[in-house]
Amino acid sequence: MTLTRRRLTLALAAAPFAGSAFAQTPLAPADKALVDRAVAYLEGLSEAKARFIQTDGRGRATTGQLFMKRPGKARFAYDAPSGLLVVSDGGVVSVQDKRLKTFDRYPLGVTPLSLFLAKTIRLDKGVTITRVARLADGFSITARDGKKQTAGTITLNFTDAPLTLAGWTVTDAQNRPTRVELVGLERASGLDRSLFVLKDPRPKNLGRGKV
Repeated sequence: MTLTRRRLTLALAAAPFAGSAFAQTPLAPADKALVDRAVAYLEGLSEAKARFIQTDGRGRATTGQLFMKRPGKARFAYDAPSGLLVVSDGGVVSVQDKRLKTFDRYPLGVTPLSLFLAKTIRLDKGVTITRVARLADGFSITARDGKKQTAGTITLNFTDAPLTLAGWTVTDAQNRPTRVELVGLERASGLDRSLFVLKDPRPKNLGRGKV
């Protein structure tokens, strides 16, 4: 797996945050109010599209187009020459690398995407919120695996006026961040269903997905 694909996996499909209930220290009222705002906003974001910029820990950036349709569906189409295409069909996240001719699949429920693509967004189950921070133009919510089976964190960033998902950062066990910044996120309607379908293009005897 190339460095680009490793970073992609970190950003979209490697850190399991879904799980059973856990004990979490109650948030301060002001922090809980921000979390509640974020949840209400995300649950109201049924369809959207945006450009994205993904930056790894070494500062190398790739760009592309994002389409999302809740619950469960998203498409990250990376710009050339990347050759990467990532599609969530509501149950499985598929990662295709056209240049390397590889195809991998991950359950949506064990990826960071499930935090904001779920039908009912629960930031009080399966994840532990470790920090709610105020930013100059909004706020961020940092969470980790509630069952402590996986090291690392994910931080969701929001801007205010109006409230908007600005992106997220996944930090691995070695404290290496992969940042996804959303540019021009806007609500959409009637997105084509075919955007969220990605079939394994390889011959069946070569298809060895992770699901």
